Amino acid sequence: MQTVLSSVLLDVPQAAVIWLALLVVPTVAVAGLVVRPSRFRSAVGGRIRQAVLPSSLEFAEEQRERDRYAEEIAVAAEGATSTAERRRAEWVTAQDEVESAWQAYQAAEAVVRRLDAAAAMPLPRTVRTPAEYADRERFLHRAARATFERGQLSAAQLEDALAHRNGWDPRLHPVEQELVLQRAVRDNLLDRHRVAHQREQRAWRTAELAAAAARSLREEALRAAERTPEVEPVSLLADARPAAETSGDAAPAARRAGIENTRELTPAATGRAAVPAF
Repeated sequence: MQTVLSSVLLDVPQAAVIWLALLVVPTVAVAGLVVRPSRFRSAVGGRIRQAVLPSSLEFAEEQRERDRYAEEIAVAAEGATSTAERRRAEWVTAQDEVESAWQAYQAAEAVVRRLDAAAAMPLPRTVRTPAEYADRERFLHRAARATFERGQLSAAQLEDALAHRNGWDPRLHPVEQELVLQRAVRDNLLDRHRVAHQREQRAWRTAELAAAAARSLREEALRAAERTPEVEPVSLLADARPAAETSGDAAPAARRAGIENTRELTPAATGRAAVPAF
C-alpha cells in the first residue's frame, strides 16, 4: 500500500501542472474576449467569410464564364440586328413593288375605261372576206406578242390568244380586239398586284419577327453585361462589405461597347405598322 501511495504522490505535481494549463488557456481566451470583443469578432468573421466566399480561382473561373457568355450573347445580338436590317430592307422593297403594281393597274384600268367609252360608237364597216379575217387574226397575234414582250401579259394569256380560246376571237374587229387585249392586261396587272401584296405581307411578318428577336437579344446582352462584376474578391475580403457597396460607379461593359446607342426608328413607309429600324 505504501508503494502504491508513493507512486501516486510522485505523479500529483505533473497532473496539477496539466490541469492548471487547461484552466489557464480558456481563462485567457475568455478574458481576451471580454477585454477586446471587436478584435475577436473581426478575426472570426474574416475566417468565416473566407470559408464562405469563393476563392480567387473560383471567382476568376466564374468571371471568365460570365465574360464568355456576355461576349457570345453580344455577338448573337449583333447578328440578329443585321438580320433584322436585311429583313426590313426586303419589306421596304416589297412595299415599293406593291405601289408600282398598283399604279400600273390603275393606268391599265384607265385605258379600259376609255376604250369602253369608245366602244359605244359604231364600228367602221369592212368587207368580211377571208383576207379580212386573216388580217384580223394577224393583228391579234402581233398585238398579243408585243404586249407580252412589254411584260403586260402572262405566258398563259399569250397562249390563249394564239390558240383563240378564253374570249380571244380573231374574227372581231381590231377595235374590239384591242379592248379584249387591254382587259387582259388589266386582269394580269391586278393579279400581279395581289401577288405583290401577299409577298409584302409575308416580308412584313418576317421583319417583325426579326425585329423582336433582335430586341430580345439586345436586352439579354445588356443584362449579361450588367451582371458582370467590376471588383475583385480580394477587396471583398479586405473590406468585409457587400459587393453592392464596393462596386462603385463603373459603367457596364455593354454601354461602353455602345449597345445602348442602338435605338428603334420609325420608317417613312405608309400603309402598315412600321417595322423598327436598327
